[in-house]
Amino acid sequence: MADRGRNFRQGYALLTPTLAVMGLALAAPLLLMAITSLKNQSGISFSEGWTLGQYGEVLGRASYRSLFLRSVLISGVVTLVTVALAYPMAYFVAFHARRKFIWLVALTIPFWTSYLLRVFAWKIILGFNGVINSGLIRLHLIDRPLEFLLYNPFAVVVTLAHAWAAFAILPIYVSLEKIDRSLLEAASDLGDSAVRRFLRVTLPLSMPGVIGAAILIFVPTTGDFVTPQLVGGSKGTMIANIIEVQFNAVGNWPLGAALSLVGMAMVGVIAGLFVAAARAATRAAR
Repeated sequence: MADRGRNFRQGYALLTPTLAVMGLALAAPLLLMAITSLKNQSGISFSEGWTLGQYGEVLGRASYRSLFLRSVLISGVVTLVTVALAYPMAYFVAFHARRKFIWLVALTIPFWTSYLLRVFAWKIILGFNGVINSGLIRLHLIDRPLEFLLYNPFAVVVTLAHAWAAFAILPIYVSLEKIDRSLLEAASDLGDSAVRRFLRVTLPLSMPGVIGAAILIFVPTTGDFVTPQLVGGSKGTMIANIIEVQFNAVGNWPLGAALSLVGMAMVGVIAGLFVAAARAATRAAR
């Protein structure tokens, strides 16, 4: 009992710096934001008293509900596209690549540059006079530039999918790398084809990595405002853009805080439902 108590205290002593940083950098700002969302603003100062009026405005306005829905749909498509493209690459590196370290380093090369520079690069690629339109015109495949490539949800999805690709590949790769190869050999000896072996063994055992990758992509992309602002245009505006406007341009901090907290709650509920559904599907597959 004495050893258990000592180990318990040592464990908490090791966690103390991390807990302190999380408390100061995460919990405290969230608490301040929650307090701010319950205030009324008069000019540049807060009025006395508390109110839920900001939440009523957020939930009551159809434009806000539409932006929340658009943000979830765009982030959902980005998550689906990124994971679908990342899984084959992670599978190749885990099962077929010889020099895995070189492959993993190569996958991270695009991320050695600034995120903002990569967004601007996609803006140039997808632009009206960009690389794609210019190339297609020179090949005489089109007569005029394609207008749907930029300033719409399509451009946001493409840019975000590229920006977060490595964050999907690495968790899936780690999950695939941990699979016991003898299980695959046993499935093969029992007569399973390559497709059946993948569906019954590889995919279920790699689902923790897939779920982790999906959460890592869905949560931050829902709150991204840089990419929609640069390549989304009015049709690709997401809720984070409105939050940024409320804080920086309009100066309505209570409304911006309420929008932020409602968005966080929405993302948390959707992420929780996704994890539960993915685990249930994995258990059913087994």
